[in-house]
Amino acid sequence: MNQPRRRPAPALAEWAARDAADVLERLGSGPGGLSSAEAARRLAVHGPNSLPRGGHPALTILLRQLKNPLLGLLLAAVSVSFIVGERLDAAIIVAIVLLSVTLGFFDEFRADRSARMLEERLTRTARVFRDGEIQRVDAETLVPGDILVVEVGDIVAADARVIEANDLTVDESIITGESLPAEKRAAAGGEPGLATMLLSGTVVRSGRGRAVVVATGPASMVGAIAAGLHEAGRPTEFERGLRNFSLFLVGVTATLTAFILAANIWLGRGLLESLLFALAIAVGLTPQLLPAIVTVSLATGGRRLAERKVIVRRLVAIEDLGNLEVLFSDKTGTLTEGSIVLEALGCPPGSEDTLLGWTASWLLAGIHETSGNALDAVLAADERIQQAAAARAGWTLRDELPFSYQLRYAALAVESPAGERWVVVKGAAEELFARCTAADGWGEEWHPPAAAALARLADDGLRVIAVAIRPDDGRELAAQAAEGLRLVGFLGFSDPPRPEAKAAIERLANLGIEVKILTGDHPAVARHVCDRVGIPVRGVLTGADLEGLSPGELRDAVARTTVFARVTPEQKKLLVQAAQAGGRDVGFLGDGVNDAPAIRQADIGISVDTATDVAKAAADVVLLEKDLGVLADGVLEGRRTFANTVKYILMATSSNFGNMFSAAGASLFLDFLPMLPTQILLNNFLYDVSELTIPTDAVDEELTRRPAHWDLRSISRAMVVFGPVSSVFDYLTFALMLGVFNAGETRFQSGWFVESLCTQTLVIFVLRTHRVPFWRSRPSLPLLATTLGCVAVAAFIPYSPAAGALNFEPLPGRFLLALGGMVVTYLALVELAKRKVFAQAAAPAPVPAPVPPPPAPTPAA
Repeated sequence: MNQPRRRPAPALAEWAARDAADVLERLGSGPGGLSSAEAARRLAVHGPNSLPRGGHPALTILLRQLKNPLLGLLLAAVSVSFIVGERLDAAIIVAIVLLSVTLGFFDEFRADRSARMLEERLTRTARVFRDGEIQRVDAETLVPGDILVVEVGDIVAADARVIEANDLTVDESIITGESLPAEKRAAAGGEPGLATMLLSGTVVRSGRGRAVVVATGPASMVGAIAAGLHEAGRPTEFERGLRNFSLFLVGVTATLTAFILAANIWLGRGLLESLLFALAIAVGLTPQLLPAIVTVSLATGGRRLAERKVIVRRLVAIEDLGNLEVLFSDKTGTLTEGSIVLEALGCPPGSEDTLLGWTASWLLAGIHETSGNALDAVLAADERIQQAAAARAGWTLRDELPFSYQLRYAALAVESPAGERWVVVKGAAEELFARCTAADGWGEEWHPPAAAALARLADDGLRVIAVAIRPDDGRELAAQAAEGLRLVGFLGFSDPPRPEAKAAIERLANLGIEVKILTGDHPAVARHVCDRVGIPVRGVLTGADLEGLSPGELRDAVARTTVFARVTPEQKKLLVQAAQAGGRDVGFLGDGVNDAPAIRQADIGISVDTATDVAKAAADVVLLEKDLGVLADGVLEGRRTFANTVKYILMATSSNFGNMFSAAGASLFLDFLPMLPTQILLNNFLYDVSELTIPTDAVDEELTRRPAHWDLRSISRAMVVFGPVSSVFDYLTFALMLGVFNAGETRFQSGWFVESLCTQTLVIFVLRTHRVPFWRSRPSLPLLATTLGCVAVAAFIPYSPAAGALNFEPLPGRFLLALGGMVVTYLALVELAKRKVFAQAAAPAPVPAPVPPPPAPTPAA
């Protein structure tokens, strides 16, 4: 046995272009395959034929949870709490962090565990020539040079170059996305592509063949794609926004803390006392419960999505699902049924029964049961063909010419009960059309109207075959089928749109999501499907059109194009990157191995439960139904979750900023601290507890109509507007306590504690909605209960037995009455101010100007 030459392995396209004999010689193999000893030696060199595995999933998920940028702020808050002696507060913050990390870890680990099945569906055995005979071996032991034997139903176990093919067709939908099987041949040449290659994971649909293995495991196409999935992914839009928000808070906190510390030292207060006060204020500004709020919101959203048949593998993906602006989707099985049907007949008016009758010959002959041809199976299932076959009962089969990919047609010799003998030919429309010398029903000038009928079917994006006949003159069937045919008509096949697709597309459009189609099918087919499901086609480009475009040109092309046809897996990924470069949040929905790189690249990668395991492993979200309506449900839930998260952030930062602003001002004219560090932390804790139920809150419909994004300008604007408004009433409280009630240190701190908590807690009912007035939107009962409950607790503390330990004292009844009036006035002012703050959020999103689409090409039959 010759030894394999030690040189870099060629790409699949190069293997496909080589002659079979050259491939065998290069691999040191032959028709009899390898010896067991040689196969074992090569296995040691090339490794097992299995997909690469990533790192330990549990560790990966845990590290992802710990990368939360807010954890740094919260750990600083823990340190400060220990410094000021608030061990209980520090323990509470630690518990919050641990709870958030634990909940997030177990939710993601459970989802990841159900989706990590990269190798479970791959064939475990294969038939190869070893030691000169066919043996069944473990698929993991395949090596380059093995001679693989395949037939109907086999799952191809490795990438292999075909060396012998007998009517061999392979379902490559997991690679190309096309619904019809691809023909395979042994002879190189002809159209460029992989017609001489078998790809790992594809399924043999008809015929049989032999192929020499050229790539296994990580070196195969599936392996190379799977290996890329273990690379670190780009941070999502939500993660980037959360990181930027954290950095923003760090800057604001550091600035105000330094100012407060400097002011207190300048006023002659002790350094330690001033430092503790400034650090306590800093902790007050930190939204301590944000990780818990986010985690609870995401977990709640995850459960709701599961009820809607959407499984979230990464909880943070829920937020990004709501931010979706552009959705790249495949066509087959998503917009269409993923199955072929006989959709249209091309024949003269009144000749439909004649066309169906001659087509029914294949049912009478029973060939559809053995041919393995997908179109024969479709014809057998069609009710019209079945009825025509019943009407021709008694016809018999005399001879058969099987379908050949060289001839591109098949033929039958049949005989009627009356003894009439006919030859019936069915095959590629252009091939038979050229062999016809006459036509039934179209008259003597039959050629123009027949050509027009063929063009109409092609323009509708259908796959077209022709049916022709001739009297049987007794010659060899192959000779008769090649000439002198009479055209009966054309059969147009399609993958019909899913019944719910049009409504789902309309829902996505109403949610502000632009759908773009990526397909391996013909552009005219894709355009036709888009027209039928209601996707406005603004432009069509093919993979060849994309070749050589610069990044800027590609970005512009993506912006003005709806359909991308005949695209490669790498081009799909580049198209996603180009859309992201345009500043938009991009989702990619796919189910094949070829979709995995783009799924991984997208801001939100989406797959389906019936997808290949490689595609599911790359996805953030898995749909239990391949239905865009289910995806629309997920988008709505994501937007609700994001809206509730932003509610907490807006209220927490605004209220805490107001408290810091008030404390900084008060410290300039008081000869004591306006609130003790322990009181500040207690105030912040009670406030956060009241907000724990925000994830249960209802979200106004208008907030879910458009994609939502992190907007630091809106957050900062809310801080500088609502914070000072809160501070105004803090200063009124200061004036009331000092000027009316002659309050000393303890009473002053008690009054501000109660007023501060009442205003910053009750304002949730105003800020949780953009509606004016706010009572037009009702909060959830849990949120209403926790908010009012915390206000009641704050008002009760100065009168409780714990008041002395916390340095509080009872407040006069007149102060409580005045406090009630101030709270009502404060809420009214916030109601007025929010109109300006939320005005930008209510502005309609710009609609892209339509671009005239280029003319659609005509598909080949």
